[in-house]
Amino acid sequence: MPCQSLDEFKEVVEKAQKLIDVDTDAIPFFNRPGTKLFEELRDCFIDIVASEHLDEAEEWVKQARRAVDELVRALGLKGFTYPREFRSFVEDPRTHLRKKIFNYAYDLVRGKMSLDDFVRRAGAAIRTSLRTNMRTAYQIWGLTTIMRLLADRGYGLAYPEHGFISFDRSGKQKLGIIPPNAVLGNLEKGFLSFFHEAPRPLGWEDTSDLQRVWSLYTALRPDVMIYSGMVLNIVDLSKSPPIKRPTIIIEFKELEDWYTRIRDLKGYFRKPLTAEEWRSMWLEGLFQGLADIMGVKRSEVRQRVEEAKSLRVKEYQLVKLYKNVYKPEKMILVARSALPSDVRRELEEDEITVYDGIGFEPRRMEPVVDEIEEKASYQGADYVTLRLRSETVKKLIVLAKKLGAKNVDEAIELLLRNL
Repeated sequence: MPCQSLDEFKEVVEKAQKLIDVDTDAIPFFNRPGTKLFEELRDCFIDIVASEHLDEAEEWVKQARRAVDELVRALGLKGFTYPREFRSFVEDPRTHLRKKIFNYAYDLVRGKMSLDDFVRRAGAAIRTSLRTNMRTAYQIWGLTTIMRLLADRGYGLAYPEHGFISFDRSGKQKLGIIPPNAVLGNLEKGFLSFFHEAPRPLGWEDTSDLQRVWSLYTALRPDVMIYSGMVLNIVDLSKSPPIKRPTIIIEFKELEDWYTRIRDLKGYFRKPLTAEEWRSMWLEGLFQGLADIMGVKRSEVRQRVEEAKSLRVKEYQLVKLYKNVYKPEKMILVARSALPSDVRRELEEDEITVYDGIGFEPRRMEPVVDEIEEKASYQGADYVTLRLRSETVKKLIVLAKKLGAKNVDEAIELLLRNL
């Protein structure tokens, strides 16, 4: 029976503190009954804080897993990896939340944390983890649904060649580049390169390296950036922001009331190591973008940032900021729920294309895929890999020898000239 109130939780805490012995150094000793009660304690608190959301989270995880499985089959993938935190959440949301509050519960049982502090800090940890992982679930559902619909239209995986897609960027940028998560190609249309939460710091070794890549520490991070053609690295430290201009940016919004929520941008203004870096072109561009969407002077934005004051904007203003800063050819917002007409109108007035009320319905993503497919091209693809049956390849080799061609490519060129 799930816990219903904090009073019930207090009873479980008192039982645990009586059953679990603690030595003079405040180190608890867990026997089997104590270990079981320690788990019950965490489950009880999770019930109180998250019971109404946990079932929904599990359903969202199921939808994301189903979309990934469909993508694996459609593209013939050898495998995939989730972001580390999300992988743990996918395996078992409740177990993941138990892990998140382990240290708090440990300190509570051994008397190093008060009940009030535990309720405040552990409650915040649970809510944050739920929000973060549900957001990731909807992003992955949206991205994999788009890629699967493209696969249904004849697109195949061109990169990575080993056929193993990673939705995580951990360790992917140590060599000083930002590679795509995937590149899909269609012989008739061309290629599309997908980057999920891509602008992250590059690897660095000393101060000069850090100064060179500092702007990536403060770069805003859209959900998905898509580039026309085959683009295997989007870093361009000479530009502001320090990445190549994206063809399309897609933002996914999973909450019903996302447009009412406030984002604190203070974290994006980590002070660079030098005054020169502080006056970087990227920050100047960001100040201007913030001033535009907030309706204030750029000097006021700069003053508030330099005085370490909080800069708070609504979520839909942040979407506009992504567009102002990165200047994509196309900015698309995909919302799980329907938007109020005034919010939709304000976004569309800023040339942001809105698709709302999507839910978890792949068919409702078709118009989004239509817009993406229009941008497919052969740009950056000097060579195109064809997937041919082995018998066809053998025949082409025989033909090449008969024509006196050096290779299959040259044989095909000779045939095309004589058509």
